[in-house]
Amino acid sequence: MLHATSHRHHHSHASVGTVTLDHQERHLRRKRLTTDQGDVVMVDLPEAVLLADGDALVLEDGRTVTILAARQALYAVRPGRHCPLAHLAWHLGNRHLAAEIGEDVILIERDRVIRSMLEGLGAEVQEVVAPFQPVHGAYHAHGHGHHHHDHDHGHE
Repeated sequence: MLHATSHRHHHSHASVGTVTLDHQERHLRRKRLTTDQGDVVMVDLPEAVLLADGDALVLEDGRTVTILAARQALYAVRPGRHCPLAHLAWHLGNRHLAAEIGEDVILIERDRVIRSMLEGLGAEVQEVVAPFQPVHGAYHAHGHGHHHHDHDHGHE
């Protein structure tokens, strides 16, 4: 079994393998993974991290295993005539949904209730399968946990 004890963001060193993980699986601290090549890697990081596509786990001997974002079932959300992208992003953020925000599209994980809400707002919603790299929110800088402070922000 290989042991990973640290990580690098978007490494440039030679990799000895890859591990393909979805968005949720890329949130790691201590976990046993199997690489795409069949090797077992025990990940034991000092703190929880959210790894991105192209990041690397550093093995005890200095070699690396590259992280690949898995293709996931998503919605591609595009603005409608009367509903700009910023308005859609606000509604998704108000519901604390993970979202990958592009110039003219927002990718989110599939949820029928959210799809219905978005279509009701006038958005175009299309089912796609793609890698998912959501934007990290303000709370991400202090660890990955989502912490609410003592202020009120209503959910409509």
